[in-house]
Amino acid sequence: MAEKFVESVPNISEGRREEVMERVIEALMSVDGVYLLDASSDSDHNRSVITFAGAPEAAAEAAFRLAKEAARLIDLNRHEGGHPRMGATDVLPFVPLSGASMDDCADLARRVGRRIGDELRIPVYLYERAATRPERRNLADVRRGQFEGLREAIGKDPERSPDFGPERIHPTAGATAVGARQFLIAYNVNLQSEDVHLARRIAGTIREKGGGLPGVKAMGLYLAEQRCAQVSMNLVDFTRTGIERVYGEIEKLAAEAGVEVRESELIGLMPQAAYTDGLEERVKLRDFTPESVVETRLERMRAAGLRRWRED
Repeated sequence: MAEKFVESVPNISEGRREEVMERVIEALMSVDGVYLLDASSDSDHNRSVITFAGAPEAAAEAAFRLAKEAARLIDLNRHEGGHPRMGATDVLPFVPLSGASMDDCADLARRVGRRIGDELRIPVYLYERAATRPERRNLADVRRGQFEGLREAIGKDPERSPDFGPERIHPTAGATAVGARQFLIAYNVNLQSEDVHLARRIAGTIREKGGGLPGVKAMGLYLAEQRCAQVSMNLVDFTRTGIERVYGEIEKLAAEAGVEVRESELIGLMPQAAYTDGLEERVKLRDFTPESVVETRLERMRAAGLRRWRED
């Protein structure tokens, strides 16, 4: 791919109403030159992850339209789920792909963040490489208190003042974190157990913040539909801690408690650099195909003249 491409991976606070997700996807796909690479929803988390790519200007316009439609359709006052959230469009990162730099993505984040704040009247916090202050690089710190806590703090606590938009929470759409970052791998490991306390202990052991593995953010959840406990992770630097290493550590910690790993899952896609032959077998990775690699998927879509990926 000779052209400049960026990826965006918005996380939407809706994982149970398929019709809402379709409308949000239609909004971003109304922009020419955008490729929908993946969209997955989780009803327990009540959250959806959308992955799309395009030239920088197209990606920026698509991201704004997605945020506008999500704000129209999602009311956080009625939202409950296992995943922390503060906004209808909770997180909106830009990631460099072919020919694009991190500076390009940080510039996009600032421009899109300003539009969301000015036009949609949603407070926006810049994070990771687009952050305006060091304490906002970490998404978890930005989202502290979630929708309900931020609603009380914004406008009163100067530390919670947004980078763009009003000094008050949007009454239904909350606030949005817009950023620029390297490729993040969203990866979960499901245990052959319903013991959520075990999943939380494992998460606390492996997360970097607790002195565990570098570049790992983790939490323990209970999945009611699957009737199992899950260690849910973001691998924010797969060059330091990749899928196989974190899986091995979870498998070991679970075994010490007499529990086996049921399976693992990728939420969205992974970069080519994070994959090694046979990885899917070694970590019990569910539903993996060669097109689970972002570069492969985008290349095959463009070659086939597809703008939206659909599983066969």
